[in-house]
Amino acid sequence: MSKTIYIAGLGLIGGSLALAIRKAHPTYRILGYNRPEKSQQIARERGMVNDLTDDFASFAPLADIIILAVPIKQTILFLKELAQLDLKKGVIITDVGSTKQEIVAVAEVCFANREIDFIGGHPMAGSHKSGAIAADVSLFENAYYIFTPTQFTQERALTSLKDLFKGTGARYIEVAADEHDRVTSQISHFPHILATSLMLQTGDYAESHEHTKYFTAGGFRDMTRIAESEPDLWTSILLSNSRAVLDRIEEFKERLDEVAQLIFQKNEPAIWKFFNQGRAMRQAMEIHKKGGVDSFYDLFVEVPDEEDVVLKILELLRGISLVNLHINEENREDSHGVLQLTFKNAQDLATAEVIIKNNTDYHITIT
Repeated sequence: MSKTIYIAGLGLIGGSLALAIRKAHPTYRILGYNRPEKSQQIARERGMVNDLTDDFASFAPLADIIILAVPIKQTILFLKELAQLDLKKGVIITDVGSTKQEIVAVAEVCFANREIDFIGGHPMAGSHKSGAIAADVSLFENAYYIFTPTQFTQERALTSLKDLFKGTGARYIEVAADEHDRVTSQISHFPHILATSLMLQTGDYAESHEHTKYFTAGGFRDMTRIAESEPDLWTSILLSNSRAVLDRIEEFKERLDEVAQLIFQKNEPAIWKFFNQGRAMRQAMEIHKKGGVDSFYDLFVEVPDEEDVVLKILELLRGISLVNLHINEENREDSHGVLQLTFKNAQDLATAEVIIKNNTDYHITIT
């Protein structure tokens, strides 16, 4: 049976969901809401939707399933607007927000006396790119897609969403909204505060120690990469999950004080234990498996400082899709640099590793 799907927001996430739905359900009618004309043009050119509007309320009554792929504040405003509209009986509404408790609470109030099923959603995948132009049908492949049902959600609604999104190739998991926000405060929201704080501290330090900006190596780069994230997005995330994030900050202050005390005491065994415990915990976690916010795979190749060496590798990898390429050649005492190749999935990474090993003698590291 064909259905009508309405996606509000056709950026990276909404656009990628549209492509995945189109892939798995080619007969479904997909309607889209987007205001920028450029995004509308891209959505039409890429066949994301059957029809588009810049008036959110106009398509909502036609939909069997409504997906809110807009910022958190806008999601809440749209939920309140949907509560006032004459929607289809049994319509399913979901969102893609990075925090869930506030959104679920609003939905429970708005739809308490309506034949509407709301299910909070959070596809944990992303990209350094944004907008409709960056939409990718395989963006969610093997990533966690988290559902946070409300107290009124019916099982048939959850089943319908899982079927709708089967083209994403994501791994579904159900979590209570409050637990979702507690967990993501630790592994997603708080790390962005750390990365930005470290970047700002380093920038201030560089004013009186000019070599700082030249000596930043791989560890610093990896720790601060997410400091380039979009400010509007992360401001709204922190403010909508403030209690959990503040708890993480207070706890981390205590941990820093403990480490400072160990260093002050020159407690070598305790310092060694500190690092060893961190290493062991990281090795035990699923950090290297796809499922986090940035679901990419990196391969590092140590290459000599020779003409056309990068072109040589790219030629070897012709036909394999690269997400990003970066040359890390600073701060090295030898004649080699490090070529960082970022792939979309594990299969592309594995293929690239075999090709480079079979055709060169370059040292390869995988993260």
